[in-house]
Amino acid sequence: MDILVIDDSRTVLTRLKRLVEHDGQATAAIFENPLAALDEARMRAFDLVLVDYNMPDMDGIAVIRQLRGIEHYAQVPIVMITSEVSNRVRLAALDAGATDFVDKRVGRIELKVRLRNLVRLAGAVRRLDDQASWLAGEIEKAVRTLREREAEIIFRLSLAVEYRDNDTGDHTWRVARYSQIMAEALGLDADLCRRVYLAAPLHDVGKVAIPDGVLLKPGRLDEEEFALIRTHAAIGKRILGGSTCALIGLAAEIAEAHHERWDGGGYPHGLSGTAIPLAARIVAVADVFDALTTQRPYKAAMPLDEARACIEAESGRHFDPACVAAFLSRWDEILAVSANASGRLRDIPFRIEPWARVPTLPREVPDAAAPRARHDEAA
Repeated sequence: MDILVIDDSRTVLTRLKRLVEHDGQATAAIFENPLAALDEARMRAFDLVLVDYNMPDMDGIAVIRQLRGIEHYAQVPIVMITSEVSNRVRLAALDAGATDFVDKRVGRIELKVRLRNLVRLAGAVRRLDDQASWLAGEIEKAVRTLREREAEIIFRLSLAVEYRDNDTGDHTWRVARYSQIMAEALGLDADLCRRVYLAAPLHDVGKVAIPDGVLLKPGRLDEEEFALIRTHAAIGKRILGGSTCALIGLAAEIAEAHHERWDGGGYPHGLSGTAIPLAARIVAVADVFDALTTQRPYKAAMPLDEARACIEAESGRHFDPACVAAFLSRWDEILAVSANASGRLRDIPFRIEPWARVPTLPREVPDAAAPRARHDEAA
């Protein structure tokens, strides 16, 4: 245990050092100059501080006040060694953060006992601090594990939809990253950006209820089939709605409203403008852009620049202009995600790639002569 002793008397310093080191439980660093002692305290974490009141350069109260301003010394016992007994001095010392007082005039035995008890107090405080630090570390570790598991569960559930709708799970990850990039560009706080990232992959969870014959149809959908595809938004809300979990609640908003349009022409409720939840407005841009730029059983992939132009042209009609502006402002990051589905071009906060990819699945190869049409993306 390390103890800092500050007194302008070399004789007193020597005496205090001998007494606190008597039992071999502590080592004392002694300073006659309080300014030098403060410099040392900023670089070294002492477990107990003994400081004189009357000193020429700085009195003990000023020293205590400065020590309490150093993060480590918020809980460390600081004891004033003084022969000053006035209430004014003691109250000022307590106000500055003194833990206790020791009178220089007491007998040797009493002083020895008082100092021994102070050393024991400092040891107890240190053990409590160590335990608190350990507990804080364990809590942080547990929270980090829970957050990682949360991300993994969300992405694994979303892959159930990907198995039915796409050849790989890259769509899930790309929509999540595009959405996160836009959320950051919009200036949303870090926690909300993270929740948008995690909730976005569940935007199409309602498709689990759509028959394969419709969902994977390579040709153009008829009116009845198109109406069936549209029900996936409401189904997604039914699957995710009613949860007490804020993340699932956000995912329910996205699942229900990501096909609403800024001009009110979307579905399922014909919402318009800011009546559409912000997270859904963000995911709408991400989902359509990824649908345009990837090959599906019913269409070829669109070149990136052409897809960008489509998104920009729909600003104020299909999409929230602010979301489009955010999308365009981070175009280089969008390109990096599009070019590298596993995300190795950018460090991302949640390492989900090893299990966020689905093995290639056999799909019906569409007849070259069959007309191609976008399914729900065209809606």
